[in-house]
Amino acid sequence: MNNQTAETQWESYREYELRTVLPVLANLGYILDSSQVHTAGERFLMVGERDVGGGGYKLVLLGTRVQDGQRVVIKVSSTPRGKAEIETERIARETVRQLKFSYQSISVPDELVYTEIGAHTVFITKYIPQDQTFLSRSILSQFLLALDALKSQESFHATTSSHARAIQRFGTWGASDYLASFDGFTKRSMLHDPDNNVLGSVLQRASEVLLSGKARIDQYGNFLTHADFVPHNFRIRDGVLYLLDSASLHFGNKYESWARFANFMLLYNRPLEHALNQYVLDNRAAEENESFRLMRIHKVGTLLEYHTNALSQTSGDLNTLSRNRVTFWLSVMQSLLDCADLSEEVVATYKESRDKLRSEEEKKRQESLH
Repeated sequence: MNNQTAETQWESYREYELRTVLPVLANLGYILDSSQVHTAGERFLMVGERDVGGGGYKLVLLGTRVQDGQRVVIKVSSTPRGKAEIETERIARETVRQLKFSYQSISVPDELVYTEIGAHTVFITKYIPQDQTFLSRSILSQFLLALDALKSQESFHATTSSHARAIQRFGTWGASDYLASFDGFTKRSMLHDPDNNVLGSVLQRASEVLLSGKARIDQYGNFLTHADFVPHNFRIRDGVLYLLDSASLHFGNKYESWARFANFMLLYNRPLEHALNQYVLDNRAAEENESFRLMRIHKVGTLLEYHTNALSQTSGDLNTLSRNRVTFWLSVMQSLLDCADLSEEVVATYKESRDKLRSEEEKKRQESLH
């Protein structure tokens, strides 16, 4: 697939969905902002191959409730997989609020509307304002907020048959599921980048390491975790962290959230990544530290699949950037496999090239996310 096909299909869907959903939202008493940064830039790359043709498309929009000016987030889709994802998110957020076997809670924005009107599923929640972004806070503040949120997720540990019944609508991942998904990452990455010998050898080594750690992955299973725990999926108001993407909640290895967050911070706040690593090393058992490392390897696998897939969907600067991303995350994977710290030079070099190659539209989208 070339860039024209992938991007054009997304743009056609976006224009159609916006045009047809506007009167639906108006009847519900909501209007959209004139600018919708969450639908622009590299957003089209987030659509997987199986979703091409509109099967999994959805829009995340910003708007206002007319009667009182309440700012809102609107998730809408008229496609089968997009509608299913919205439904899954709603089920997850409602289920986690009702779970009784944890002494802590997970905060989510208040629901205002959930409805199906014609071809559309519409899910509207309150917008959570925050006086400063997560990454603009002090390192200590970021560390404490993240640690508190990660511990809150860990407090949901399904250990009995009644717990299992309570979470059956979530779906639970065990070691076999993580290994099978990584095998899928490997096959699809090699399909998209078949001549990359380094990619093949690194992914093979990673698969062997994960397989050897299967018992360790299962040892810390059945915990609530968030597959995409990064700053653009939460907002903080009055010291409370609100999860925005409940669709990524599931029960699995307790360090999956930690891993996704640490991998993100390797690029956006290296001292925080180091602080999290040190916290686990100093305060958790050695087996937990190993589980954390295994989950980081697994999550890098998802990124390699994503960026190798982008190679066939992009051209020009974005294609060059996708190639640089593959190279960078291979370096991260190798450092994790070697239990070594990635050099600052590698990180700095990648970030410099990324900032030069990103489009202005994508830079604006990134500003809104972080």
